[in-house]
Amino acid sequence: MVMLCPFGQSNGGKGVITIVLIKIPKIIAKVLFIVCALLLVLGLISARALPPFLLAGGTDDIDLPLRVPLIAKANTPITNGSYTASVNLFGIIPIGQTQVNIVDDDYVVVGGTPFGIKIMSQGVLVVGFNDIPSQNGNINPAKKAGVKEGDIVLAINNQTVSTNTRVQELVEQSAGAPMTLSVQRNGVNLQLTMIPVLAPDGKYRAGMWVRDSAAGLGTMTFYHPASGMYGGLGHSVCDNDTGQTVSLLTGEIVTANVIEIKKAIPGRAGAIVGTLNSKQSLGDILSNCEQGIFGRLNAPPAVGQTMAVAHKQQVTTGGAQILSCVDGTPRAYSCEIESIAFRTDSSQNLVIRITDQGLLSQTGGIVQGMSGSPIIQNGKLVGAVTHVFVNTPNKGYGVFAETMLQIAKDTAKQQKKAS
Repeated sequence: MVMLCPFGQSNGGKGVITIVLIKIPKIIAKVLFIVCALLLVLGLISARALPPFLLAGGTDDIDLPLRVPLIAKANTPITNGSYTASVNLFGIIPIGQTQVNIVDDDYVVVGGTPFGIKIMSQGVLVVGFNDIPSQNGNINPAKKAGVKEGDIVLAINNQTVSTNTRVQELVEQSAGAPMTLSVQRNGVNLQLTMIPVLAPDGKYRAGMWVRDSAAGLGTMTFYHPASGMYGGLGHSVCDNDTGQTVSLLTGEIVTANVIEIKKAIPGRAGAIVGTLNSKQSLGDILSNCEQGIFGRLNAPPAVGQTMAVAHKQQVTTGGAQILSCVDGTPRAYSCEIESIAFRTDSSQNLVIRITDQGLLSQTGGIVQGMSGSPIIQNGKLVGAVTHVFVNTPNKGYGVFAETMLQIAKDTAKQQKKAS
């Protein structure tokens, strides 16, 4: 069975519909390759019209990242939201039959407003080291034990740690006795033995710097009324020093006020500078992953346009808008979607270029704090801004809104099961 997204149909589901296949059987991909090669030789299509074929997605299928001109004609009535259809290349060359599943639009309230992010990490993140002077010279107990920058210390002597203050207390109370560190490194749990050293100030030290929290500014992408979930930022909250995704223990989003714009120039990222209102909580953070942060809002947004979320196959290169708040009010700014990559495990599905001269003069392009800004095309939410190209700040990446919405739904289901 192949999952398809029809863009239109008629005659009670028995008309001709245009569809997009992203994953198709290998034998069909080979047929398509041969046919398109012949059409290219005959001059009936240009090389630019050909998709980059044959990116292997497994032993039994081929992933095609761009569209293939296939026409499906329904053979059976719609039953339980699906029907059987015959598939033809260019509507002429028969390919075979497939099961068409009709996917309804899902609606969200589109964001574009800034918010503050506050995260307490699960364990503490090792961000650096400093040697301890002793009678035997400079020693670093943590390094000697095998601790590395980017490690997450989850427990010391079987006592859970979640703040740098608690780590310091346990080390000082050790009196120099060996300590067992429960460490997570790249998803693997390790047990390390560390012997603290007596420092010149009379206290025992481990020789490592740790961080227990993260804070920053981002942009709300959407609120999904059906699940009560929001999605924002478009990428994970990472530690500034190590670049590692912060392991979430607890977190919340709060209101934020924009106070300054630091304009981007080639080679230097710009930023939206704002203040976080810690006493005005908007909601919690339940997930911090590569495609953004997700959680529940304390109350639905007071303003915002309700809009359908585009299926990723509906996104096209060409004109679009981003919705962002750089002067206190969310506004739509013109942009161009230059390329599309059909990957669901990435936050780099779209390459966008800012074309709005007003935004370019104000910010220089995409700046920090705009991450999560909704990308709108043909009246639908298609994605969110994620990263900027530092050397060409008028360009950046975007993630599919459909992917973010699915993560929001999955997070809601997981929370429901856990409660």
